[in-house]
Amino acid sequence: MTALQALLANAPDLSLAIGGLLIGALFGMTLAATNYCVMGAISDWHTSGNTGRLGAVALAAATAIIGAQVLDSAGIVDLSKSIYLNSRLNWLGALGGGLLFGFGMVYAGGCPSRALVRSSGGDMRALLVLLVLAIAAFATISGILGTTRVGIDKATALDVQQLGITNQSLTSVLTHAGAQHAAARLASIALLVVPLLYFAFRFSRVWEKPSNLFAGLLVGALVVAGWTLTSLAADEFQANPAQLSSLSFVRPVADAIDWIERSTALGLPGFGAMSVFGVLIGAFVTNWSRGLCHISGFADRPDLQRHMLGAVMMGVGGVMALGCSIGQGVSGISTLSLQSVLACSAIFSGAVLALKKLEREL
Repeated sequence: MTALQALLANAPDLSLAIGGLLIGALFGMTLAATNYCVMGAISDWHTSGNTGRLGAVALAAATAIIGAQVLDSAGIVDLSKSIYLNSRLNWLGALGGGLLFGFGMVYAGGCPSRALVRSSGGDMRALLVLLVLAIAAFATISGILGTTRVGIDKATALDVQQLGITNQSLTSVLTHAGAQHAAARLASIALLVVPLLYFAFRFSRVWEKPSNLFAGLLVGALVVAGWTLTSLAADEFQANPAQLSSLSFVRPVADAIDWIERSTALGLPGFGAMSVFGVLIGAFVTNWSRGLCHISGFADRPDLQRHMLGAVMMGVGGVMALGCSIGQGVSGISTLSLQSVLACSAIFSGAVLALKKLEREL
């Protein structure tokens, strides 16, 4: 592992770019081949009671948690350096942004990662969703909505260090309550992983459809690979070192579009932007090989309006919640972050509310 770290750290920017492209390509191939989709999984459960794909989502989260925590305990990855484990628990951003994102992904026909897969097959609706999402995301990060977002954060976020807690991980909370660190970590992992695996294997019987089993395991493993790569390739002596991260698709989609516009000024794309390009390539190859590439567009004006509204809601909500259904639902939750738990619950709730609203409208 030390030799690999030395190799990657010799050219960190190139390592992150190539690694992001490869991980993204595998992720795109997985989604296209297995039909892994968080919105679709929630819709299956809500409309017909079918929990197969939802079991794959639960398995992906459990796999990522186990893998990320093993790496963290072994000292290979320091998850405390990720954005999910800062000391400020932005509970309102997680809940409000999560609800917005969950509602938006239903209206837009899927989350950003699903839109990447759809657009790679020629779906013009998904391509337009990605463009509008990027504009809304940048507007919320540093544009016309940025000041409002920061103001809400400052007014409502809870600094857990003022309570004597190191960061917002479940492990830190249990350690502060008096548990030994190792025991607190195991208890935190069990608190999330046991119900996720119970749901995946006992309730949804995820093994009955190999594509769901494969998708859950591989999506979780690719998130772990993302943590590993961005940790080993880190160079803290760079002027602007890359932050520890893994797969997520709100800010990275915006960064990818920004890089297309300003590549000569920005240099090599980072891990996030390259993973977006990788998803497009991997999904395209899979869709093409299966004969699923064809141009499609909006059915009517209401369809256009729903997709655009959903894109804006995902862009704004994803930034407020610090991630999407993959960024928070798999990468974020793998850090045992309290904010990620809140965001995941809100995304799920927002999606259910949107599905119920659509049922009344259509």
